[in-house]
Amino acid sequence: MQAFLDMISACEGTAGPDGYRTLFGGKLFDGYVTHPNIRTPFTQTDGTVNYSTAAGRYQITYPTFLRLSKKLGTVDFTPETQDRMAIELITEDGGLGYVDSGNLQAAIDKCGGTWASLPSSHYPQPKRTYAFASEAYTDAGGSLA
Repeated sequence: MQAFLDMISACEGTAGPDGYRTLFGGKLFDGYVTHPNIRTPFTQTDGTVNYSTAAGRYQITYPTFLRLSKKLGTVDFTPETQDRMAIELITEDGGLGYVDSGNLQAAIDKCGGTWASLPSSHYPQPKRTYAFASEAYTDAGGSLA
């Protein structure tokens, strides 16, 4: 699971020591008391201007944070909470069994509706390749089935 989380972080561009404090677009936020809920404008690959509140190592949006906070009984946005939320999202996507068995492509395919940077994503945003994701996963200690 840790290798898969690290792979998501690499794909999202939040790998490294400041990943848990990274806003969409790369700026950093202070503190983990709660989700920062900062709307950042961006232009999608189809030319449409949109906004994102994505934040943290797994680029969790504010509405997702609110929903998962209720479900998991959390209030903060600490690294531990971000990890729990990411694992819950993987579970909700139906990817947990594939992560556990090391079937990386199937796990990525299941989670592409959640993380815009994954190769299976349908969002009009830049995506990483399966090769990039696979390398990030194995570099993090994951083994492929």
